[in-house]
Amino acid sequence: MRMNKIIKITLFSLVLGTGTISAQTTFNELTYTKDVSSFKFNAPSKAKSVKVNIYKEGVGGEVVKTVKMKRTGNDLWTADIKGDLRGMFYTFQVETKKQKMNETPGVFAKAVGVNGRRAAIIDMADTNPEGWCCDKRPLTKQPTDLVIYEMHHRDFSVSPNSGLTYKGKFLALTEPKAVYHLKNLGVNAIHILPSYDYASVDESKPDVPQYNWGYDPLNYNVPEGSYSTNAECPIARIKEFKQMVQALHKAGIRVILDVVYNHTFDVDNSNFNLTYPGYYYRTTADGKVSDGSGCGNETASEKPLMRQFMIESVLYWAKEYHIDGFRFDLMGIHDIETMNMIRKALDEIDPSIYMYGEGWSAGACAYPADKLAMKANTRQLNGIGSFCDDMRDALRGPFSDDHKSAFLGAIPGNEESIKFGITGCIAHPQVDIKKVNYSKAPWTNSPAQMIAYVSCHDDMCLVDRLKASIPGITQDELIRLDLLAQTAVFTSQGVPFILAGEEMLRDKKGVHNSYKSPDDINQIPWENLKKYPQVFDYYRGLTELRRNHPAFRMTEANMVYRKLEFLNAPDCVVAFRLKDNANGDSWRDIVVILNSNKTAQRISIPEGTWTSVCEGGQINLAGITEYKGNEVKVAPQEALILFR
Repeated sequence: MRMNKIIKITLFSLVLGTGTISAQTTFNELTYTKDVSSFKFNAPSKAKSVKVNIYKEGVGGEVVKTVKMKRTGNDLWTADIKGDLRGMFYTFQVETKKQKMNETPGVFAKAVGVNGRRAAIIDMADTNPEGWCCDKRPLTKQPTDLVIYEMHHRDFSVSPNSGLTYKGKFLALTEPKAVYHLKNLGVNAIHILPSYDYASVDESKPDVPQYNWGYDPLNYNVPEGSYSTNAECPIARIKEFKQMVQALHKAGIRVILDVVYNHTFDVDNSNFNLTYPGYYYRTTADGKVSDGSGCGNETASEKPLMRQFMIESVLYWAKEYHIDGFRFDLMGIHDIETMNMIRKALDEIDPSIYMYGEGWSAGACAYPADKLAMKANTRQLNGIGSFCDDMRDALRGPFSDDHKSAFLGAIPGNEESIKFGITGCIAHPQVDIKKVNYSKAPWTNSPAQMIAYVSCHDDMCLVDRLKASIPGITQDELIRLDLLAQTAVFTSQGVPFILAGEEMLRDKKGVHNSYKSPDDINQIPWENLKKYPQVFDYYRGLTELRRNHPAFRMTEANMVYRKLEFLNAPDCVVAFRLKDNANGDSWRDIVVILNSNKTAQRISIPEGTWTSVCEGGQINLAGITEYKGNEVKVAPQEALILFR
């Protein structure tokens, strides 16, 4: 499958500034030169008129010039304006037979003024930091080599205890302390929450604390201004975003962008609707806008213009900003064909660019479910991953009830779902699929298509979930179960994923949906590094274990089938062996035992001499304790990892 192609990375694909693949064909709305600015706009052929308005300011002020565009093709309008317009701003305005639409920066603005209501005319070469042409994508041979760290820019750096200068900004991730923390932790991919220009934060008020996750798209192809040091300067936000990517790349860390093509902030005044009224959205049989996103609308990825927009947008971020991966919000709203076309287009740039997403929607979609990129259809998504809610909820409890626990609360019956996740959700003879909580069939072709996780930005973080679902939990229990949960994640086949701050035992004061909560809820508690050093050390140990031992990073389903076997275990214990130098590992055999019981458990293992590397809440790859015989005792609410 396509995952195998990733190993064959050429030097061409690593040097990002020299590619020959064009990111825009249909949606190149502005081409700037000193002599002329050429505008190209996709609006209905039947429109009464389409105009370009030129302004001196990003907001306010009067129109300097208005130029009528000519229809030069099916749903295509063009205009050339002579002279050097650099530093000016523009909008398009469509007039139909029924109404004169509000002005719009277009659907593919590449630079905007404050709050993104007008597009900016700039020379993109002015946005490149020094050395950008030689920026190199960190080498990743296969997706299972990734350790993904999901962060919100403001969460990560805004705390007064962060020690970072550029609080809540892209540039925070260029600072030595931030880079050191990430490298020391051992993550090699940063999944940044929506970082395009979104609607819910007023960029004109940088000194007023404002918060949103950013899942309310405004301009899909411009960095968010509130994360810049100067939202009023169109060049600043772009250059600072690139400086962030460059700094992370130099540290060997990939950058994954969270993309939200499934809905817009609203419908009537969205750039899509102001450009081509009614086209970009799905509607129900009675003509109403469908709401598979739970946000009031859903886009129609199967329609030619929307499909092409998604392809060109992803290519643009990969080429212009050197993005290394894409996480698709509510991927289950998009059609399978479009997702596979995006994968194919990215392969032409670099097949190591990873794609994954949420294999579900938030409501019923106005499109056949068997044609959507749902988790159950992942085997039709070539080289595209999906989040594993099967194992997530089997570990901590269902998404639908914050107060209900599961394996971590020593509730039996969840073992089969965890085993399913440990295999990477492939077909495995020792997993009874009938007992798996959500999936009724294996849904991956390769473990590389499964994202293993127990918490993310959405829903309670792990600490809050443990407190809410296990009454009377003590601090010691909390830490033990936190570490146990992440051990399950990191020893699973697939791609491990953690929420930023979990390594510091973060909480969000019990808030389930903190998408617009204030900083005191969302900020990462940097002071916890000193308060709970053992937690960080354990997380770092997990990344080191995975990095040094390819047995945990198999990509072929057949290899997992042959090399991973489960051991007999009582309720609330999952035990498995990776055998015969799995995936070329230096350790001949590895045994992992996860015990969530409040009492110690004796587990039978193959006869021999074994060395523990994970025991007593510590990880030491040099070895902790030697065991001989065919049985081990596993402490309560802990993991034990052995090798020989």
